[in-house]
Amino acid sequence: MKKVFLAMAMCVGFSGFAQVFNVTSLEKVATPENPQAEVVGISPKGDYLLLSTASHKGLTKFDLTTNEAKTLTTADGAGYDVKISQDGNTVVYREDSFNENHLRMRSLNKMNLATNEASQIVAPTRNLQGVAVEGTTAKVVNNGKFSAKAMNSNVKAEQAVPTLSIKNRQLMITRNGKTSVFSPNGQQFSYIWESVSPDASKALYYVCGVGAFVCDINGKNVKPLGVVRAPQWYDNNTVVGMQDVDNGEFIISSKVVAVTLDGTMQTLTGDDVVAMYPFASPATGKIAFSTPAGEAYIINVTK
Repeated sequence: MKKVFLAMAMCVGFSGFAQVFNVTSLEKVATPENPQAEVVGISPKGDYLLLSTASHKGLTKFDLTTNEAKTLTTADGAGYDVKISQDGNTVVYREDSFNENHLRMRSLNKMNLATNEASQIVAPTRNLQGVAVEGTTAKVVNNGKFSAKAMNSNVKAEQAVPTLSIKNRQLMITRNGKTSVFSPNGQQFSYIWESVSPDASKALYYVCGVGAFVCDINGKNVKPLGVVRAPQWYDNNTVVGMQDVDNGEFIISSKVVAVTLDGTMQTLTGDDVVAMYPFASPATGKIAFSTPAGEAYIINVTK
């Protein structure tokens, strides 16, 4: 793999000289020559990336050790909100289709990477609200109804951790199989990019036009994290995301940032790369992202 190392001087935190991470290197990944390639996931073990197109069509597994690229599916919508099991062996992805009335439908599939076998978890529906993966369990909210699907037939599905989803722009929460409106900042806002912390104690979400927030899983103790788009948990106290700027038509700049729950923020990329949609592999200290030009990078960090 070709590596490009950037000067550590670019990693200056916003809170004085405080830092969230020690950034050891930035690597440019030798992904296939495809200008539409976009990073949509990194395995928990940090051994492969998932790539898709800008329109989320198809999924490609890119092995970071061998540089081998393997097509997993060509399904429309497969690259949107794709999930990877904690053991890295199963990928959960969506597939878009149209019914006889020309209405868009969305099914949920899983693929076993060891056997290359794909199977359907949820039949085509108009109301797939949210999907989360906990260990080897896919947790699905479909039209307000919750189901837990064991991705390994030898493992019982777990349902204990609350599941977040979006319905009619509102943030929903499912507890003990029952789904209700959550929306901690109020129902006058629109919500997106929702997730539960690794220890299941907090909720992370983005309020459109406002910024990222975190709160206790009971909806209390709401804290702003700033304009951190596409936020996701790195660990129970750290979130990574992006700060992008557009001119009304094109993204003209974007940086990957990390922020702690106490408000310490650090920029992890420089002005020479348009860094978008980061995905983290905390166990290996890797944060992957891509650029609008279809280039993929990995930031290597320690804490």
